[in-house]
Amino acid sequence: VIAEVHGIATAAGCQLVASCDLVVAAEEARFATPGVKIGLFCSTPMVALSRAVGARRAMEMLLTGEAIPAREALSAGLVNRVVPAGELAAATRALAAKIAASSPYVVAIGKAAFYRQLQMPQPLAYDYAQDVMAANAAAADAQEGMKAFLEKRPPKWCGR
Repeated sequence: VIAEVHGIATAAGCQLVASCDLVVAAEEARFATPGVKIGLFCSTPMVALSRAVGARRAMEMLLTGEAIPAREALSAGLVNRVVPAGELAAATRALAAKIAASSPYVVAIGKAAFYRQLQMPQPLAYDYAQDVMAANAAAADAQEGMKAFLEKRPPKWCGR
Protein backbone atom coordinates (compact mmCIF):
# COMPACT_ATOMS: atom_id res chain seq x y z
CA VAL A 1 0.00 0.00 0.00
CA ILE A 2 1.44 3.36 -1.06
CA ALA A 3 0.19 6.58 0.54
CA GLU A 4 0.18 9.78 -1.49
CA VAL A 5 0.00 12.79 0.84
CA HIS A 6 -0.93 16.24 -0.52
CA GLY A 7 -1.80 18.29 2.56
CA ILE A 8 -1.91 17.59 6.27
CA ALA A 9 -2.35 14.12 7.76
CA THR A 10 -3.52 14.42 11.36
CA ALA A 11 -4.46 11.88 14.03
CA ALA A 12 -6.07 8.92 12.22
CA GLY A 13 -4.74 10.30 8.93
CA CYS A 14 -1.22 10.21 10.34
CA GLN A 15 -1.95 6.70 11.63
CA LEU A 16 -3.02 5.65 8.13
CA VAL A 17 0.17 7.08 6.64
CA ALA A 18 2.31 5.32 9.27
CA SER A 19 0.49 2.05 8.52
CA CYS A 20 1.25 2.13 4.78
CA ASP A 21 4.15 0.23 3.24
CA LEU A 22 5.50 3.28 1.41
CA VAL A 23 4.73 7.01 1.49
CA VAL A 24 5.23 9.71 -1.13
CA ALA A 25 4.51 13.26 0.06
CA ALA A 26 4.30 16.69 -1.50
CA GLU A 27 6.81 19.24 -0.22
CA GLU A 28 3.93 21.09 1.45
CA ALA A 29 2.59 18.03 3.30
CA ARG A 30 2.57 17.97 7.09
CA PHE A 31 1.97 15.26 9.67
CA ALA A 32 0.60 15.59 13.20
CA THR A 33 -1.01 13.83 16.15
CA PRO A 34 -2.66 16.90 17.72
CA GLY A 35 -5.11 15.18 20.07
CA VAL A 36 -3.18 16.20 23.18
CA LYS A 37 -4.08 19.83 22.42
CA ILE A 38 -7.78 19.11 22.92
CA GLY A 39 -7.51 16.60 25.74
CA LEU A 40 -7.57 13.45 23.59
CA PHE A 41 -4.24 11.64 23.45
CA CYS A 42 -3.78 10.02 20.01
CA SER A 43 -3.51 6.52 21.47
CA THR A 44 -4.42 4.50 18.38
CA PRO A 45 -2.27 6.60 16.01
CA MET A 46 0.53 6.08 18.56
CA VAL A 47 0.78 2.37 17.68
CA ALA A 48 1.57 2.78 13.98
CA LEU A 49 3.51 6.01 14.44
CA SER A 50 5.89 4.59 17.05
CA ARG A 51 6.68 1.66 14.78
CA ALA A 52 7.31 3.94 11.80
CA VAL A 53 9.47 6.65 13.37
CA GLY A 54 10.74 5.20 16.63
CA ALA A 55 9.85 5.86 20.24
CA ARG A 56 11.41 9.26 20.87
CA ARG A 57 10.25 10.92 17.66
CA ALA A 58 6.75 9.52 18.08
CA MET A 59 6.65 10.63 21.71
CA GLU A 60 7.56 14.18 20.74
CA MET A 61 4.85 14.27 18.09
CA LEU A 62 2.29 12.77 20.48
CA LEU A 63 3.12 15.00 23.47
CA THR A 64 3.42 18.30 21.59
CA GLY A 65 0.75 17.79 18.94
CA GLU A 66 2.86 19.92 16.60
CA ALA A 67 2.86 19.20 12.88
CA ILE A 68 6.12 18.22 11.22
CA PRO A 69 6.86 19.19 7.61
CA ALA A 70 7.39 16.61 4.88
CA ARG A 71 11.19 16.92 4.87
CA GLU A 72 11.30 16.28 8.61
CA ALA A 73 8.93 13.32 8.16
CA LEU A 74 11.36 12.02 5.53
CA SER A 75 14.33 12.20 7.89
CA ALA A 76 12.24 10.59 10.67
CA GLY A 77 11.35 7.64 8.44
CA LEU A 78 7.62 8.37 8.18
CA VAL A 79 7.92 9.25 4.48
CA ASN A 80 9.96 7.59 1.71
CA ARG A 81 10.02 10.42 -0.82
CA VAL A 82 9.23 14.14 -0.90
CA VAL A 83 8.48 15.72 -4.27
CA PRO A 84 7.03 18.99 -5.60
CA ALA A 85 3.22 18.95 -5.45
CA GLY A 86 2.95 19.02 -9.24
CA GLU A 87 4.98 15.80 -9.47
CA LEU A 88 3.26 13.92 -6.64
CA ALA A 89 0.88 11.74 -8.65
CA ALA A 90 3.53 10.87 -11.24
CA ALA A 91 6.12 10.03 -8.56
CA THR A 92 3.66 7.79 -6.73
CA ARG A 93 2.66 6.00 -9.92
CA ALA A 94 6.31 5.57 -10.94
CA LEU A 95 7.08 3.95 -7.59
CA ALA A 96 4.06 1.65 -7.95
CA ALA A 97 5.13 0.76 -11.51
CA LYS A 98 8.62 -0.23 -10.33
CA ILE A 99 7.09 -2.58 -7.79
CA ALA A 100 4.49 -3.90 -10.24
CA ALA A 101 7.27 -4.81 -12.70
CA SER A 102 8.51 -7.44 -10.23
CA SER A 103 6.97 -10.85 -9.68
CA PRO A 104 3.68 -10.41 -7.79
CA TYR A 105 4.37 -13.70 -6.02
CA VAL A 106 7.81 -12.59 -4.86
CA VAL A 107 6.56 -9.15 -3.79
CA ALA A 108 3.78 -10.82 -1.76
CA ILE A 109 6.03 -13.31 0.01
CA GLY A 110 8.67 -10.64 0.58
CA LYS A 111 6.20 -8.20 2.08
CA ALA A 112 4.68 -10.87 4.34
CA ALA A 113 8.13 -12.03 5.45
CA PHE A 114 9.26 -8.47 6.13
CA TYR A 115 6.41 -7.75 8.53
CA ARG A 116 6.54 -11.17 10.18
CA GLN A 117 10.28 -11.01 10.94
CA LEU A 118 9.88 -7.61 12.59
CA GLN A 119 8.01 -9.34 15.41
CA MET A 120 10.79 -11.88 16.04
CA PRO A 121 14.01 -11.73 18.03
CA GLN A 122 16.91 -11.22 15.61
CA PRO A 123 18.30 -14.80 15.71
CA LEU A 124 14.83 -16.24 14.96
CA ALA A 125 14.32 -13.63 12.25
CA TYR A 126 17.48 -14.83 10.49
CA ASP A 127 16.33 -18.45 10.70
CA TYR A 128 12.93 -17.47 9.33
CA ALA A 129 14.50 -15.36 6.56
CA GLN A 130 16.66 -18.31 5.49
CA ASP A 131 13.55 -20.50 5.24
CA VAL A 132 11.77 -17.84 3.19
CA MET A 133 14.81 -17.45 0.92
CA ALA A 134 15.00 -21.21 0.30
CA ALA A 135 11.28 -21.44 -0.51
CA ASN A 136 11.54 -18.35 -2.71
CA ALA A 137 14.54 -19.76 -4.63
CA ALA A 138 12.50 -22.85 -5.50
CA ALA A 139 9.61 -20.79 -6.88
CA ALA A 140 8.94 -20.70 -10.61
CA ASP A 141 9.28 -16.90 -10.72
CA ALA A 142 12.72 -17.08 -9.09
CA GLN A 143 13.83 -19.62 -11.66
CA GLU A 144 12.46 -17.44 -14.46
CA GLY A 145 14.11 -14.34 -13.01
CA MET A 146 17.54 -15.97 -12.84
CA LYS A 147 17.16 -17.42 -16.34
CA ALA A 148 16.05 -14.06 -17.75
CA PHE A 149 19.01 -12.34 -16.07
CA LEU A 150 21.48 -14.78 -17.61
CA GLU A 151 19.80 -14.45 -21.01
CA LYS A 152 19.75 -10.65 -20.69
CA ARG A 153 16.01 -10.35 -21.27
CA PRO A 154 13.04 -9.16 -19.23
CA PRO A 155 11.45 -11.91 -17.12
CA LYS A 156 7.99 -13.29 -17.86
CA TRP A 157 6.37 -13.78 -14.46
CA CYS A 158 3.90 -16.61 -13.89
CA GLY A 159 2.93 -15.69 -10.33
CA ARG A 160 4.29 -18.86 -8.69
